[in-house]
Amino acid sequence: MTDDRLRMTPGPTEVPTAVRERMSEPTPNPDVEPEFFAFYRDLTDELGAIYGDDDVVILGGEGILGLEAAIASLVEPGDRVLCIANGLYGEGFADFVEMYGGEAVVCATSWREPLDLERIESELETDSFDVATMVHCETPTGVLNDIEPVLERLEAHDVVTVVDAVSSLGGVPVPTDRIDVCLGASQKCFSAPPGLTVCSVSDRAWERIESVETESLYTDLEPWRDAADGEWFPYTHLSSNLYGLEAAIDLLLDEGLESVYARHEEAATRCRARAAELGLALYPAESVASPTVTALEVPGRAQHLQETLADEHDIVLATGLGDLAEDVLRIGHMGHNARIDRVERTMDALEAALG
Repeated sequence: MTDDRLRMTPGPTEVPTAVRERMSEPTPNPDVEPEFFAFYRDLTDELGAIYGDDDVVILGGEGILGLEAAIASLVEPGDRVLCIANGLYGEGFADFVEMYGGEAVVCATSWREPLDLERIESELETDSFDVATMVHCETPTGVLNDIEPVLERLEAHDVVTVVDAVSSLGGVPVPTDRIDVCLGASQKCFSAPPGLTVCSVSDRAWERIESVETESLYTDLEPWRDAADGEWFPYTHLSSNLYGLEAAIDLLLDEGLESVYARHEEAATRCRARAAELGLALYPAESVASPTVTALEVPGRAQHLQETLADEHDIVLATGLGDLAEDVLRIGHMGHNARIDRVERTMDALEAALG
């Protein structure tokens, strides 16, 4: 059976043949066989080539698990958390903070614009915080945040940092060396199936995690620190998904990170050039548009265009979320789909759909 449908969504992304084939292979029992623990350690070492020197752990659950697990593991009742936001997921961190008894202070700005550095500085000068959260790439709006200046200021105030890099890790450079807990997921730029959260954890973050009493097993990062070395996991791991992730990371590293980043930039540039030719405007400011996803303004037409592209052209795109559902159309040129020929096919179809 063949499937000619092109899914240019900002995650989950298309899964390459090599990844699907690897997932079909028999796996050792992840609970009892030593070779599985050795495989897991090797995979986290491979991810270290993307993340850097911090410990890397892989959790069995879609990327949102990482956001909750980071807060559950770092925040106790009464802790003050600065939630730096210019989008849906940045603001959403506050919900997790409050769920675990923390006090969330949301430092928010327009969803179209960069993070407000002056306001962040003001918050840090006038208040004290235990943890800060932010998003590198806001998938719903296609905004890529310049987070290094923010991280510098948080470091100066000794604040533990959590960054959602789910839609950027593996597609654009991420300053992981300055982040205490950096979150990623299998289904975005890695182009593996949904089901796994990846995260790096700094020594400073581990120290805080070990001091926090988490009232959960599944969302607690602490047991994962030495789990593989002790040949024990807190729960049965998703063995076939891990095999698929290994194959996806192999493809990425074989291509070379710099080449991967350049491919994403080229795909984004071409997508936006074609959009401009069609008279379509970017939703975010051009200066903050992400190389992994393009969000286009199509007031009142997003869902109709999405349906037309799927029904008449076998191309799947995503609309905006929440209040943007009817007004924004999103094209995911990330992971395996960050290729010029796929962008051209998508934009040709969009041109036809626009009439």
